Amino acid sequence: MHIIYHCCEGCYASSTAAAIHLGLLPINNKPSYYDLLKVPFFDNLEETDKGKIILRGTDENGNKIYTLGRKYAPHIILPVILDVWNILGLNEKDLLFVNTQPCVNNFMKFGNYMYKKLKLTKQVKPIIVKSTLHSYEKIANIVKKVKQNIN
Repeated sequence: MHIIYHCCEGCYASSTAAAIHLGLLPINNKPSYYDLLKVPFFDNLEETDKGKIILRGTDENGNKIYTLGRKYAPHIILPVILDVWNILGLNEKDLLFVNTQPCVNNFMKFGNYMYKKLKLTKQVKPIIVKSTLHSYEKIANIVKKVKQNIN
């Protein structure tokens, strides 16, 4: 199976979900501030990576785990991916889109704006990490549901 965690930016909620799914972060308890920063792909996207499906790893059952920053156009991007999937003759049951956007809180949005647009990286990084940790339980619950549904 191919599992694509997606959100607007692809940096925080979807990356955290992918890290939880892959066992890089705990699923049942909140990690430390520094554990989140140790995830190699947390907050590690360039503007040119938006719209790209990025393989983050393979889980313990052989499922491929991806992230996607799809901006505010899931209604366009996701059907295109599914259409290409079908054109290639692949089974729709082997592709799962997981929306992590509901886990993105206002501090994550604010931090992203300050970080990406105003280039205030050192000042804003703690806001982004702490706001992601604030939503961590919601993100982990999404991953738990995905793992239950695919097993």
